[in-house]
Amino acid sequence: MKMTPAEKQKLLTALKEISASMTRQEAERDLIKSMKKELREEFEFKTKVLNRLAKTFHKQNFGEEKEIHKEFEELYEVLTAPAVAA
Repeated sequence: MKMTPAEKQKLLTALKEISASMTRQEAERDLIKSMKKELREEFEFKTKVLNRLAKTFHKQNFGEEKEIHKEFEELYEVLTAPAVAA
C-alpha cells in the first residue's frame, strides 16, 4: 500500500491520539478497581452489590432498578411456588 507523506502523517497522528486515549482508559479502570477494593474492604460490601450500586449511581436509574427487581421477585415467586391442586 502506498501512502503520501500527508496520509502517513495523518495516520500516525491518529494512532498516537488513539494510544493516548487507551492509556487514559487503562488508568481510569485501574483507579476504579482500586477504589472498589478499598470500599469492599472498609464497608465489607459484596463485589456484586458494590458494582450494582456504582452502576446505578452513575446511570441515575434507581427507580428503574427497583422496578426490575420487583418484577424479578414476583416472577421468581410465581415460578417457584408450589402447585395448588384444584
